[in-house]
Amino acid sequence: MKQPEGDQRWEKTGSQTIKESMGMTANIHKTTEVDRLAVTVVTDNYYDSLRPDTAISTTYRSKPGSVIHAEHGLSYHVETVADGVAASLFFDFGMDPMGMAHNTDVLGIDIGKISVLALSHGHFDHWGGLAGFLKQHGSHIPKGIPLYVGPEAFARRFSLRPSDEKPQDIGALDRTDLEKLGIVEIIETKEAREIVPGGYLTGPIPRVTEYEKDNPNLLVMKEDRLVRDSFEGERAMVFAVKGRGLVILSGCAHVGIVNIIKHALAMTGISKVHAIIGGFHLVNTRKDLIDRSIEDIGGFAPDYIVPTHCTGFETVMRFAREMPEQFVLNTAGTRYSFGVGER
Repeated sequence: MKQPEGDQRWEKTGSQTIKESMGMTANIHKTTEVDRLAVTVVTDNYYDSLRPDTAISTTYRSKPGSVIHAEHGLSYHVETVADGVAASLFFDFGMDPMGMAHNTDVLGIDIGKISVLALSHGHFDHWGGLAGFLKQHGSHIPKGIPLYVGPEAFARRFSLRPSDEKPQDIGALDRTDLEKLGIVEIIETKEAREIVPGGYLTGPIPRVTEYEKDNPNLLVMKEDRLVRDSFEGERAMVFAVKGRGLVILSGCAHVGIVNIIKHALAMTGISKVHAIIGGFHLVNTRKDLIDRSIEDIGGFAPDYIVPTHCTGFETVMRFAREMPEQFVLNTAGTRYSFGVGER
């Protein structure tokens, strides 16, 4: 393996090239609306059993022998109803297989109803629980269930901090190991796709803001070379809730949460944002970049903003102060309900 050397510890690839090659965002010809949408955060960085419920959220209340595990990872269980058709899926799978399996059981998720699996990107805090989840629940999961991923989902990733002498290997999702289990059919997406009625996995997300740049500390192995990761394969999920607007789920938003929101609006042709939930990857970020992100997110006038996972404590507190009416503090195990009657 060729290691980066000296000041040239990585090779810059792609953001501008990606933007130029993609051109305009491809629109979905007709967006299916969902009547009801429920999003359960199966695992996240933080848990608070005493957090009050809100108009859209129901906190999981611990009791003896039934507690939620929190971790530096993220996983969603999503349920939709569109035109009377119900669907159930998982989007991301946390970091720890034991925690993921435990929380799934504690939350009483009916694994037998799941018809789709999807992965936001190839970092271990989003796929770490996947193989264990499949092994534990394989007898209840339909054989051949689709697992939707973007390009480079199986590439080996590295992290480089200023104090590191060399990049730290943070793992790679093993495609062969998954296929040996004989449960999932891996489907690589090159464009937006409706993976359940009314549930859209984005295609490539264009970089349209000038301030949401690649992180020089995050690297990917390409053709035996370490290069800066431009997250070409990162995906988000988008739902159009009837009478409410868009609900957008992000994993880490390495491509930029504002870029994701802009892409969701352009992709669906819907101008109203109802809720934004997910990791915004604004942890350990310069104040001016946080300022721009919060200002631009506020400009979309979402009804609810639910920062999770890698958003960063300081940024979460900024949202709480500057968007107090829209802000909801997430805690692992919380169920969010959108649509008829909401909660």
